[in-house]
Amino acid sequence: MFEGLTEFAITTAEGAIHGRTGDTGPPVLLLHGIPKTHLMWHRVAPVLVEQATVVATDLRGSVPARHPGRTRSMTPVG
Repeated sequence: MFEGLTEFAITTAEGAIHGRTGDTGPPVLLLHGIPKTHLMWHRVAPVLVEQATVVATDLRGSVPARHPGRTRSMTPVG
């Protein structure tokens, strides 16, 4: 699905951030919208990685299963 990219996970005490990266040229950061994950870039990232260093990552809190004890909510804070 993500040809030319390597899967990664950064784990902290507050949870994990998951994504994929490829290293070819100038950096390109791919951020998803709500309520998506980095997987939305599965068609674009393999094309970009031919000419760029691509990083496609899940935003913090976007995948509840990777953040035990937390739930996803669209409720405004404040």
